[in-house]
Amino acid sequence: MPRPFVAYLRVYEPLSSFDAALIPQLTAAASAARLDLGTVSEHEREMWLTSQFPVRRSLLPGERRDGTPSASTVRDVLVLDPADVPNPGGVTVGPGPLICPLDVRARSAAALAGFVTSASPALLAESVPVSVDRVRAKALEVLGGTESHEHGVHIVSTTWTVPLPWFCLVDPATRRVVVSTRNAAERQVSWRVAMADARRRAARAHSLATRTFGEEGPSKVLHDTGRWLEQFHPHSAVELDYGGLVQLLDDEQLVNDSSAEDVNAIVEAIEAGDAAEMAARFDKLRDFWGQLAVRERFN
Repeated sequence: MPRPFVAYLRVYEPLSSFDAALIPQLTAAASAARLDLGTVSEHEREMWLTSQFPVRRSLLPGERRDGTPSASTVRDVLVLDPADVPNPGGVTVGPGPLICPLDVRARSAAALAGFVTSASPALLAESVPVSVDRVRAKALEVLGGTESHEHGVHIVSTTWTVPLPWFCLVDPATRRVVVSTRNAAERQVSWRVAMADARRRAARAHSLATRTFGEEGPSKVLHDTGRWLEQFHPHSAVELDYGGLVQLLDDEQLVNDSSAEDVNAIVEAIEAGDAAEMAARFDKLRDFWGQLAVRERFN
């Protein structure tokens, strides 16, 4: 079975930024380090399936039958060494290890709250075993509790594509590419950046995009992303990961993908007032990501 076709934007924080009561458990989880970029999405899918298969289903993955969070979810973390974060500006990252909790229960609560707002009554009746009011109350309870580690969820994700404004956060030259067989866990594309650099890049791109496109579209994505990043410790690291999307691209596409270069070139072109360069780069991005949009429509 292929990995879920999901891409991720993650924040890894220093251990000291977490609630003191969680630090011993997170320290132990960091030492175990059983998850990596190639296996984490399958682990999340397994948690969801486990929550749905029993006769008495759980509303959210990562919780007990009584609706309280499972103690095992504290162990569901990704770990990053500050030395593995490109840092040409020499800003402070760490100290390590840097921890990214999967926050699966909280992320699922947010997604479920959005689903009940947009889904049709017939779909809700078949897929959600409790009332809409109960879902909203549950989401508020989970997202407002200690599971969000005081700073909100550490991961945002999208299916089938990567929001183009996310590429503004990273230095194109720091891309990590591992080519392997299509469904291999080793097949990866990702970027890492110091939090201070990610915030600076987001603020600059947002200012230029607002001036050019107004407050909606890419400007809103950059605004929301910037506000999300501000929740976390300033010495954290940010990671953009193609996740399971690498299975949708052949080796040549994977190696020659220039999305980060193109988006950053658009930011430079906006600043320089170079409309021709902007148009050329947008055309490249549309051609590359359009092929994945077609796959989504026919899936």
